[in-house]
Amino acid sequence: MAILIDYNQVILASLFASIGNHTNIEIDENIIRHMFLNSLRQNRKKFNEEYGEIVICADGKNTWRKEAYPYYKSNRKTSRDKSDLDWTNLFNIMNTVREELKDYFPYKVIHIDRCEADDIIGTIIHDNGTELNMGAEKFLILSADKDFIQLQTYANVKQYDPIRKRWLDNPDPSGYLEEHIIKGDSGDGVPNILSADNCLAIRE
Repeated sequence: MAILIDYNQVILASLFASIGNHTNIEIDENIIRHMFLNSLRQNRKKFNEEYGEIVICADGKNTWRKEAYPYYKSNRKTSRDKSDLDWTNLFNIMNTVREELKDYFPYKVIHIDRCEADDIIGTIIHDNGTELNMGAEKFLILSADKDFIQLQTYANVKQYDPIRKRWLDNPDPSGYLEEHIIKGDSGDGVPNILSADNCLAIRE
Protein backbone atom coordinates (compact mmCIF):
# COMPACT_ATOMS: atom_id res chain seq x y z
CA MET A 1 0.00 0.00 0.00
CA ALA A 2 1.52 3.29 -1.05
CA ILE A 3 1.10 6.62 -2.82
CA LEU A 4 3.65 6.46 -5.65
CA ILE A 5 4.69 9.92 -6.83
CA ASP A 6 6.26 10.44 -10.25
CA TYR A 7 8.68 13.10 -8.96
CA ASN A 8 10.00 14.66 -12.17
CA GLN A 9 6.62 14.71 -13.89
CA VAL A 10 4.79 16.25 -10.95
CA ILE A 11 7.39 18.90 -10.14
CA LEU A 12 7.71 19.99 -13.79
CA ALA A 13 3.94 19.99 -14.32
CA SER A 14 3.54 22.13 -11.19
CA LEU A 15 6.10 24.60 -12.50
CA PHE A 16 4.59 24.93 -15.97
CA ALA A 17 1.08 25.20 -14.57
CA SER A 18 2.40 28.16 -12.59
CA ILE A 19 4.42 29.99 -15.25
CA GLY A 20 2.42 29.09 -18.37
CA ASN A 21 4.23 30.30 -21.50
CA HIS A 22 6.51 32.69 -19.60
CA THR A 23 9.61 30.52 -19.99
CA ASN A 24 12.01 33.47 -19.92
CA ILE A 25 11.60 33.93 -16.16
CA GLU A 26 14.33 33.25 -13.64
CA ILE A 27 13.82 29.94 -11.81
CA ASP A 28 13.37 30.43 -8.07
CA GLU A 29 14.55 27.46 -6.00
CA ASN A 30 12.44 28.42 -2.98
CA ILE A 31 9.24 28.63 -5.03
CA ILE A 32 9.83 25.23 -6.63
CA ARG A 33 10.56 23.70 -3.23
CA HIS A 34 7.45 25.30 -1.73
CA MET A 35 5.19 24.17 -4.58
CA PHE A 36 6.30 20.56 -4.39
CA LEU A 37 6.26 20.31 -0.59
CA ASN A 38 2.81 21.87 -0.52
CA SER A 39 1.64 19.35 -3.12
CA LEU A 40 3.02 16.50 -1.02
CA ARG A 41 1.25 17.78 2.06
CA GLN A 42 -2.09 18.23 0.32
CA ASN A 43 -2.07 14.85 -1.40
CA ARG A 44 -0.91 12.98 1.67
CA LYS A 45 -3.77 14.54 3.63
CA LYS A 46 -6.23 13.60 0.88
CA PHE A 47 -5.11 10.01 0.23
CA ASN A 48 -3.13 8.75 3.22
CA GLU A 49 -6.01 7.03 4.98
CA GLU A 50 -6.89 4.88 1.96
CA TYR A 51 -3.50 4.43 0.27
CA GLY A 52 -0.88 4.75 3.00
CA GLU A 53 2.39 6.65 2.92
CA ILE A 54 4.12 8.53 0.15
CA VAL A 55 6.91 6.98 -1.90
CA ILE A 56 8.73 9.45 -4.16
CA CYS A 57 10.01 7.83 -7.36
CA ALA A 58 12.61 9.91 -9.22
CA ASP A 59 14.34 9.60 -12.58
CA GLY A 60 17.98 8.52 -12.55
CA LYS A 61 20.65 9.54 -15.06
CA ASN A 62 21.80 7.60 -18.13
CA THR A 63 18.56 5.72 -18.67
CA TRP A 64 18.92 2.23 -20.12
CA ARG A 65 16.25 3.10 -22.67
CA LYS A 66 18.63 5.19 -24.75
CA GLU A 67 20.89 2.18 -25.13
CA ALA A 68 17.96 0.00 -26.18
CA TYR A 69 16.56 2.71 -28.48
CA PRO A 70 18.94 5.57 -29.40
CA TYR A 71 16.13 7.91 -30.54
CA TYR A 72 14.31 7.76 -27.20
CA LYS A 73 13.24 11.31 -26.27
CA SER A 74 15.85 12.62 -28.72
CA ASN A 75 13.77 15.72 -29.52
CA ARG A 76 13.44 16.87 -25.92
CA LYS A 77 17.04 18.05 -25.59
CA THR A 78 16.72 19.95 -28.86
CA SER A 79 13.56 21.63 -27.60
CA ARG A 80 15.20 22.50 -24.27
CA ASP A 81 18.20 24.03 -26.04
CA LYS A 82 15.85 26.33 -27.96
CA SER A 83 13.89 27.28 -24.85
CA ASP A 84 14.46 30.45 -22.81
CA LEU A 85 14.18 28.41 -19.62
CA ASP A 86 17.42 27.67 -17.78
CA TRP A 87 17.03 23.89 -17.80
CA THR A 88 20.46 23.24 -16.27
CA ASN A 89 19.56 25.33 -13.23
CA LEU A 90 16.11 23.76 -13.05
CA PHE A 91 17.48 20.21 -13.06
CA ASN A 92 20.05 21.18 -10.41
CA ILE A 93 17.24 22.53 -8.21
CA MET A 94 15.21 19.36 -8.71
CA ASN A 95 18.22 17.27 -7.70
CA THR A 96 18.73 19.42 -4.60
CA VAL A 97 15.08 19.16 -3.53
CA ARG A 98 15.13 15.38 -4.13
CA GLU A 99 18.18 14.96 -1.88
CA GLU A 100 16.59 17.18 0.79
CA LEU A 101 13.51 14.97 0.74
CA LYS A 102 15.72 11.93 1.18
CA ASP A 103 17.82 13.42 3.99
CA TYR A 104 15.40 15.54 6.02
CA PHE A 105 11.83 14.39 5.41
CA PRO A 106 9.93 11.28 6.49
CA TYR A 107 9.11 10.30 2.91
CA LYS A 108 10.66 7.30 1.19
CA VAL A 109 12.65 8.29 -1.90
CA ILE A 110 13.66 5.80 -4.59
CA HIS A 111 16.27 7.08 -7.04
CA ILE A 112 18.19 4.54 -9.10
CA ASP A 113 20.82 5.32 -11.72
CA ARG A 114 19.79 4.29 -15.26
CA CYS A 115 16.13 3.90 -14.23
CA GLU A 116 13.25 6.30 -14.73
CA ALA A 117 10.41 6.75 -12.28
CA ASP A 118 8.28 4.75 -14.73
CA ASP A 119 10.57 1.75 -14.23
CA ILE A 120 10.38 2.05 -10.44
CA ILE A 121 6.62 2.49 -10.32
CA GLY A 122 6.05 -0.25 -12.89
CA THR A 123 8.21 -2.71 -10.94
CA ILE A 124 6.42 -1.98 -7.65
CA ILE A 125 3.01 -2.39 -9.28
CA HIS A 126 3.90 -5.57 -11.17
CA ASP A 127 5.24 -7.06 -7.93
CA ASN A 128 2.16 -6.12 -5.90
CA GLY A 129 -0.69 -5.82 -8.39
CA THR A 130 -3.66 -8.17 -8.13
CA GLU A 131 -6.40 -9.13 -10.58
CA LEU A 132 -9.00 -8.98 -7.82
CA ASN A 133 -9.32 -6.16 -5.31
CA MET A 134 -10.66 -8.27 -2.46
CA GLY A 135 -8.52 -7.37 0.54
CA ALA A 136 -5.53 -6.40 -1.59
CA GLU A 137 -3.31 -3.50 -0.60
CA LYS A 138 -4.15 -0.42 -2.66
CA PHE A 139 -1.69 1.61 -4.70
CA LEU A 140 -2.18 5.13 -6.00
CA ILE A 141 0.00 6.56 -8.77
CA LEU A 142 0.24 10.35 -8.62
CA SER A 143 1.11 11.45 -12.16
CA ALA A 144 -0.51 12.87 -15.27
CA ASP A 145 1.55 10.52 -17.45
CA LYS A 146 -0.88 8.37 -19.41
CA ASP A 147 1.75 5.66 -19.87
CA PHE A 148 0.70 4.47 -16.41
CA ILE A 149 -2.78 3.61 -17.70
CA GLN A 150 -1.42 0.19 -18.69
CA LEU A 151 -0.93 -0.57 -14.98
CA GLN A 152 -4.66 -0.18 -14.39
CA THR A 153 -5.04 -3.79 -15.53
CA TYR A 154 -4.47 -4.49 -11.83
CA ALA A 155 -7.61 -4.08 -9.73
CA ASN A 156 -5.79 -2.53 -6.76
CA VAL A 157 -4.19 0.33 -8.75
CA LYS A 158 -5.58 3.84 -9.31
CA GLN A 159 -4.08 6.93 -10.92
CA TYR A 160 -4.63 10.58 -10.03
CA ASP A 161 -3.40 13.74 -11.75
CA PRO A 162 -2.43 16.07 -8.86
CA ILE A 163 -2.09 19.14 -11.07
CA ARG A 164 -5.50 19.04 -12.74
CA LYS A 165 -6.95 17.28 -9.68
CA ARG A 166 -8.69 14.52 -11.60
CA TRP A 167 -8.71 10.73 -11.73
CA LEU A 168 -7.23 9.07 -14.79
CA ASP A 169 -9.33 6.00 -15.54
CA ASN A 170 -9.53 3.82 -18.61
CA PRO A 171 -12.09 1.04 -19.04
CA ASP A 172 -9.72 -0.97 -21.26
CA PRO A 173 -6.10 -0.49 -20.15
CA SER A 174 -4.88 -3.50 -22.14
CA GLY A 175 -6.49 -2.11 -25.29
CA TYR A 176 -4.99 1.31 -24.54
CA LEU A 177 -1.51 -0.22 -24.32
CA GLU A 178 -1.94 -2.10 -27.60
CA GLU A 179 -3.17 1.04 -29.37
CA HIS A 180 -0.29 3.04 -27.88
CA ILE A 181 2.25 0.53 -29.20
CA ILE A 182 0.69 0.55 -32.68
CA LYS A 183 0.38 4.34 -32.96
CA GLY A 184 3.67 5.17 -31.23
CA ASP A 185 4.41 8.12 -28.95
CA SER A 186 5.83 11.26 -30.54
CA GLY A 187 6.64 12.75 -27.13
CA ASP A 188 9.02 9.88 -26.41
CA GLY A 189 10.32 9.76 -29.98
CA VAL A 190 8.72 6.37 -30.62
CA PRO A 191 7.09 6.09 -34.09
CA ASN A 192 4.16 3.95 -35.12
CA ILE A 193 4.86 0.34 -36.09
CA LEU A 194 4.91 1.13 -39.84
CA SER A 195 7.51 3.90 -39.69
CA ALA A 196 11.30 3.98 -39.47
CA ASP A 197 12.88 4.24 -36.02
CA ASN A 198 14.34 7.68 -36.69
CA CYS A 199 11.37 9.28 -38.45
CA LEU A 200 10.54 11.50 -35.45
CA ALA A 201 14.10 12.65 -34.80
CA ILE A 202 14.63 16.32 -35.53
CA ARG A 203 17.14 16.89 -38.30
CA GLU A 204 19.08 20.11 -37.98
